[in-house]
Amino acid sequence: MSAPRFRNVLTQRELQGIRDDMITAGYTVINEGESTVLLRRNTWGSMGAHILLLIFTGWWLIGLGNLIYALIAHYTADQVLIRVHTGERPLAQDYPQPI
Repeated sequence: MSAPRFRNVLTQRELQGIRDDMITAGYTVINEGESTVLLRRNTWGSMGAHILLLIFTGWWLIGLGNLIYALIAHYTADQVLIRVHTGERPLAQDYPQPI
């Protein structure tokens, strides 16, 4: 599995809004806590890659290459951890911006 990207928010309401937007964009909720949500993109690989794998390896592997590709694409898909900023670690916007 890939390491998740982090996205910090300031309020619980903002967390719920971003969560809903990401679900609409094709992510699924893996784990949801009181102040965190872990989402993963719901993908089984691209159709073009599946077609190419079937054309080039279908005769020899009888579709096993497609199955392996789909599983790898699903379990290494993009993950995002959204969390409410509690003040423990500063956000990037808290630092002064260089001129």
